[in-house]
Amino acid sequence: MEVKVVQIKKPDDVNIVLGQSHFIKTVEDLHEAMVQAVPGAKFGIAFCESSGPALVRWSGTDPELTELAKSNALALSCGHVFIICMRGMYPINVLNAVKSVPEVCRIFCATANPVEVIVAETEQGRGVLGVVDGVKTKGVEGEKEQAERKALLRKLGYKL
Repeated sequence: MEVKVVQIKKPDDVNIVLGQSHFIKTVEDLHEAMVQAVPGAKFGIAFCESSGPALVRWSGTDPELTELAKSNALALSCGHVFIICMRGMYPINVLNAVKSVPEVCRIFCATANPVEVIVAETEQGRGVLGVVDGVKTKGVEGEKEQAERKALLRKLGYKL
């Protein structure tokens, strides 16, 4: 077995959801979940098929984000792994809808941070061992940082 690190390539303003599923219809079901959760959503989805022709299956509403999802999925090449690239919304807006898709098994991360995916490669194929989401923790927040966090949540409209 060989362990590799695959960097997810994306602009800073793009959020991703990286997960694992178990069926080829994942692409269509995730597409439906996204547009039902956020009408007018701008996103691209790509899914690494794990048998048969073993292709990257894809869908989306935005050509740039769809290409981004396809290129990241191909770089990963891990069976049954999907990536959703979105702009103009946050994962919190769609995460429950994505998790409720019956064939979704797990979510590895949902973030705008830089992401490294730790991949195991065997003779059979590739699989995700885990992810590095963002940077190493630098300390514990104090009162000032706590006030800034609360202010940000209110500015974004997530708290009253």
